[in-house]
Amino acid sequence: MRDPYEKTNRYLFKTNMALDEAIGRPLTKVYRVIPKYGRNRIRDFLAHYSSPVTFINDLLQGETRRAQETFVRFWVNTLIGLGGFWDVAGKNGLPGHKEDFGQTLAVWGVGPGPYLVVPLLGPHTTRHLAGRVVDARLNPFSYLLADAGVGWVEIIGSAVDVIDRRERAEDALNDLKRTSLDYYAAIRSLYWQNRLSEIRNGKVEKLPVPGDDE
Repeated sequence: MRDPYEKTNRYLFKTNMALDEAIGRPLTKVYRVIPKYGRNRIRDFLAHYSSPVTFINDLLQGETRRAQETFVRFWVNTLIGLGGFWDVAGKNGLPGHKEDFGQTLAVWGVGPGPYLVVPLLGPHTTRHLAGRVVDARLNPFSYLLADAGVGWVEIIGSAVDVIDRRERAEDALNDLKRTSLDYYAAIRSLYWQNRLSEIRNGKVEKLPVPGDDE
């Protein structure tokens, strides 16, 4: 993966790490006060909320079978899982997955572009970042909340989602930081490995060679 802006990226990476240490880590500690059962309910609901985005991107990628699974999961978890707070479908043999427009662009043959460290958001490629902009407009729930005059609910939900993902990654990131000689390079490689796995629906088993531009 190309990193032509490495000097700037490293500076932004250090800035993000400082903000994470000052804000992210304390918020994670507070979030962990919530029992694991409660955090799981939050996680299930946040995944459920993003289901329409996954469904649309499934269709755009021509993944009709996965789109059907997303559709069924949404209604099972809405009706039986009490609005998505329980992943009933997943516990009955229909596991969930996530798709975003950045992945759709990759399926369409759009290259990843250079690696970027985005303030507050962290590692991205330009393709991934562009996809996030589109995804923000794809979810019909966003429009329903805005029409109801409670668009702030989505902002809070997005913030909680960031904290939840930060909490899940806490231990792994601490281990990586402790064992890596170059934490920036380690995060970059880990991001790219995970991103390729998402694009290829989990079929990536090893890191790409340096310079691989997907």
